[in-house]
Amino acid sequence: MPSETDTTPTITLEPHQIILRPLVTEKGMHRSTRHNAYAFEVNRQATKDDVRRAVEELFNVKVLRVHTQNRKGKPRRTRFSSGYTKDWKKAIVKLHSEHRIDFF
Repeated sequence: MPSETDTTPTITLEPHQIILRPLVTEKGMHRSTRHNAYAFEVNRQATKDDVRRAVEELFNVKVLRVHTQNRKGKPRRTRFSSGYTKDWKKAIVKLHSEHRIDFF
């Protein structure tokens, strides 16, 4: 059990290390046009505050809220071996109504 004087180092990630890639899907495009919300694959160690800071710095926008999801890897099989894809973290970022992000 960690004490109050726990000296474990906290990792500070740069914005380009937090946002790994935008998720451009049909559902994501619908969400961006209707609700001004965008989905990103983010670093698994990133918190909601880290994601907010990274999106605001990289895209020069105002973030209203951040939702995160931890996604499990799917089972995959090639010929005789089977395994899993990696687990990953998804962040859905809702922007202020005056701001937009253009991926194309």
